[in-house]
Amino acid sequence: MSATRTETATRNAALLGEGTRLGGVVLTVTDLERAIDFYTRVIGLQVHRRRQGVAALGAGGEDLVTLHENPAATAPGRDSGIYHFALLFETREELARAALRILATRTAIDGASDHGTHEAIYLPDPDGIGVELAADRSREQWPVGLYDDFFANGPAPLDVGALLASIAGEAPSELAGAGLAVGHVHLHVGALEPATSFYHDGLGFAVMAELPSAVFVSAGGYHHHVAFNIWRGRDAPAAAPDAIGLRHWTLILESDEQVAAVRARLTALGATVEVQPDGVVARDPSNIALLIRS
Repeated sequence: MSATRTETATRNAALLGEGTRLGGVVLTVTDLERAIDFYTRVIGLQVHRRRQGVAALGAGGEDLVTLHENPAATAPGRDSGIYHFALLFETREELARAALRILATRTAIDGASDHGTHEAIYLPDPDGIGVELAADRSREQWPVGLYDDFFANGPAPLDVGALLASIAGEAPSELAGAGLAVGHVHLHVGALEPATSFYHDGLGFAVMAELPSAVFVSAGGYHHHVAFNIWRGRDAPAAAPDAIGLRHWTLILESDEQVAAVRARLTALGATVEVQPDGVVARDPSNIALLIRS
C-alpha cells in the first residue's frame, strides 16, 4: 500500500468538514487516586468533577479525560483497543512546560519524536494506557508529502534541548494551558479493511495514509484524527468489557444534521449504533466505542 497523500486521496473526498474535532476520552483505570495524581501532577490537568469512583479532568474547559475506577479491571492482552490518545497543547511552549513537569516528577517516558507535522512525547499512565503529549507545527511548516519521509525513514528524534530552550529559565508549572485538547486517538484493531470502511465510508474521514499494517484518517486536511493498526495481530479480539483502557472516545461534528448523516451511513454499513441523550454511540468492527455529537 502507498503512504502518499496524493494516491490515497483518490479513495474519496473527505465528507467531514474542517470544524470536525475530537472531544474527551473515557477510560477504565484500577486505582482512581493514582490515576488522578498522574494526570494532575504530571500532565497538568485539573479535576473538574468527582463522584464515587469517577473523576472528570481537563484544563478548565470541557472534560478531556474521564476516569472510571474498577479495581478488578484486567490488563489487556493482544486485544483491540487503545494504543494511545494524544493531548494536544496549543503551543510548543506548553509542550515544553509539560516536559518540565515530566522531568520534575521523574516520570518515565516511552519515547519522544518529531513527526514533521508535530512534536510528541509518549508515556504510559499508571495502568499502562498510552498517552501522547503533542504540539502541532503550523500547517505552513508541514512536509509537502506529509507522510512520505515519515514512513520511509520513521520519525526523527525529538530535539528535547531545543524544546526546553523555548522556555529557558522557567520553573515547572503546575497546570496545563487552557487551550489543551484531545488531538487524535490511535487504536489497535483486528483488521484494516473493515476498520477503513467504518472510519472512511461510515464516519466520513479522508484516508491520509495507508500502510500494510496501519491507516491514518482525518478531516479538513489534518495529519490525523484517528489512526488504527493491526500491531497486536490480525483478527485481534475485542477487549473484554472489564479491561483497563478505553471505554469510548468522542467525535464532535459541525451540526446535528451531520450527526444524523453519519448515523445513517453507519447504519447502512451494519454498524452497531445507539441513540443516547448526549449523542450517538457507535462501535467499530473491533467493538471500540465512540460518542458522536455536535
